[in-house]
Amino acid sequence: MTVKTIILAAGQGTRMRSVLPKVLHKVANRSLLEHVYDTSKQIDDNEIIIVYGHGGELVKETLSELEAKWVEQKEQLGTGHAVLQVDNLIGNEDTILILYGDVPLLSKRSIDSLLAKVTAQSMALLTVVLENPVGYGRIVRDAANKVLKIVEQKDATEQEQLIDEVNTGILAVKGEQLKSWISRLDNSNAQQEFYLTDVIEMAVNDGIDVKTSQPESVDEVLGVNNRKQLSHLERVYQAEQADKLMEQGITLLDPARVDCRGSFDSLGQDISVDINVIFEGNNTLGNNVKIGANTIIINSKIADNVEILANCIIDNAVVGAGSRIGPFARLRPQAELAEQVHVGNFVEIKKSTVAQGSKINHLSYIGDATIGSNVNIGAGTITCNYDGVNKFRTVIEDGAFIGSDTQLIAPVTVGKNATIGAGSTITKSTPDEQLTLTRSKQMTIHGWQRPVKKEQ
Repeated sequence: MTVKTIILAAGQGTRMRSVLPKVLHKVANRSLLEHVYDTSKQIDDNEIIIVYGHGGELVKETLSELEAKWVEQKEQLGTGHAVLQVDNLIGNEDTILILYGDVPLLSKRSIDSLLAKVTAQSMALLTVVLENPVGYGRIVRDAANKVLKIVEQKDATEQEQLIDEVNTGILAVKGEQLKSWISRLDNSNAQQEFYLTDVIEMAVNDGIDVKTSQPESVDEVLGVNNRKQLSHLERVYQAEQADKLMEQGITLLDPARVDCRGSFDSLGQDISVDINVIFEGNNTLGNNVKIGANTIIINSKIADNVEILANCIIDNAVVGAGSRIGPFARLRPQAELAEQVHVGNFVEIKKSTVAQGSKINHLSYIGDATIGSNVNIGAGTITCNYDGVNKFRTVIEDGAFIGSDTQLIAPVTVGKNATIGAGSTITKSTPDEQLTLTRSKQMTIHGWQRPVKKEQ
């Protein structure tokens, strides 16, 4: 079965009160449209067509990497009119799936159930029962419970408004049938729009059976029209991610206060995650990893037996087995730590490698550096890697000891097992096994007195 998925993404979203097109607003740091697209990509033998609105060029530009055909709906004349814009892309034998760019949580399972009901004699419609159906198109059925039509809220009679089964707008149908119906749509309704939902009554009149399917959760088919609804779907999505993590054996001390805005390449066993932790991008966590509160981990690899204390940021970094990070540490992109490395409070590491057993425990900045094994870097050490134009590398060889409050002016190499005295500014490479320091002579001025403020 060849499927063509048409994602309708032309809505202006005026109730969002934003210059950003509605489908570019985000759930889990990914646009609404990308969520719909990602789900669509899971369908076999599928071609995706995205209908974007006039003035919505920003949508196409922002998401230009998506493998889809982009079609512009220059006038906002309703969902039926939007589908009509892609009429020339629809083949008679295609199965056409209609999705919406602002309905991000629809599952592949619900889509599969819908597609399975499509034949040459039947189309499929996704419906849902709501406690409060106000604002939705109602599903009108006959005495035999067969679908007759969909009536929009503003066109519904008082009796029809009592119906609690509503249309989600999501449907699947053979291309030949859809092409015939959308060419006959008219806009003689309260909104003066071409409703895609009118094809349901046409199907019934043509003897096509309208089969319905329901999602497992109402949240799957909820769209976004305002910030409150966006916030609700964010929490629904995060609750789902938390459930998946716990099903994989991860301990979340409070599932409601962990956000997953990406995926995991792999997850080990006996991982513990404290509150307010955020995962972004693609991460890997090894066995027996402990992550402290208020930590952010982005596109990073964390090996076995690593402890990350509270308030750390691990961004595009690698942390070796048995290492200890934080609290209040920051590993920036291309920071690579080997096994048993200690990085302490208020330490920042960027584009540097740190070999096994080395320690940088306090208030230091290490950038563009190669740190050997069993190096001890004292508090307040800075690798001065940038001269205002170019960046240079610092090399600290195995076993070196860097005293507190040291500035290493790159390019410079500290020799193997060398010691740098506290308070030094090192501008030249230092020899192995030796003490190097730069200090002015300490003096005491006898008889000196503090100045006293003169009386007015």
